[in-house]
Amino acid sequence: MNDLVDASSKFQDSLPISSDAIILKLDDWGIAYTRSDHAPLRTVEESKKVQDQFLSSEDGGGHIKNLYLRDHKKLNILLVAEQDKQIDLKTLNKKLGTGRLSFGSADRLMENLGVRPGAVTPLSMINGVKNGVHLFVDSELKSCKQIYVHPLVNDRTLGISVEGMQTFFDNTNVELVWVDL
Repeated sequence: MNDLVDASSKFQDSLPISSDAIILKLDDWGIAYTRSDHAPLRTVEESKKVQDQFLSSEDGGGHIKNLYLRDHKKLNILLVAEQDKQIDLKTLNKKLGTGRLSFGSADRLMENLGVRPGAVTPLSMINGVKNGVHLFVDSELKSCKQIYVHPLVNDRTLGISVEGMQTFFDNTNVELVWVDL
């Protein structure tokens, strides 16, 4: 793998906020989590191959995918959905109330969310809120006991309750919009 696109904790010090630093913030804010360290997982497909080894769906966990999108008016969006949810970019803009949507570039991803491809996460809104990124989350995730997220790197996964995620968003002044996908 090219080191320039490595999203593992080996390169966390090159991020605006390191994985270790965000984990310390969760501790400071009293947000409970479970932590699993594993080989880097860049895609949902890679994650599915190993998630049963360290992440339990039986515990009510929400396995997610995170899409960094941009509309033709340059609005930056982070969309969080259940990992198997079918997303149609051609019609999604109507549900979100945006212009036509496309995927944001790796450079914009780093600039606006402070992460590399393969490590996109709701926790990256700690950077995104400062850059005007809008957060939309699939309403179906409300029923999960916990959500599995990368802590800004893709070789660690945290299990955090929906309430814990809300506490994170409250502490970082992120306005979350629940959306029916």
